[in-house]
Amino acid sequence: MADAHIKACQPEQGMKYLAEAARVIDDTQERWVEAEVHRLQAELTAGMGDPVEAEACFHRALATAERQDARLWKLRAATGLARLWRIAGRCGEARDFLMPVYNWFTEGFTTPDLKEAKALLDELDAQARDG
Repeated sequence: MADAHIKACQPEQGMKYLAEAARVIDDTQERWVEAEVHRLQAELTAGMGDPVEAEACFHRALATAERQDARLWKLRAATGLARLWRIAGRCGEARDFLMPVYNWFTEGFTTPDLKEAKALLDELDAQARDG
């Protein structure tokens, strides 16, 4: 539901669902989706106009995904952080950060997550060439 609220540009409503998800994680100690919760929080926070807190949430998502060796969650968080940095004019840094995460993958390049990361990398490359 939080993801749907991201797409609908309704970050405050999405945050309510993430608060519930965080409570369930704490109650059950089932943490397999914790990195994704932090990533969604970052996306919602960015949508509320707080890029500093959004970046902190992306870093929490990345650290959690790294600790859990959850490559898909790390790719999603890295793509989100790179997108945030692109908006802030940090295109080279965004590309340099996202590229090694994308390069971990050896298959599945038609999946939405890898296609999104590749499209962002292509945009960052084009901006570097034009920049």
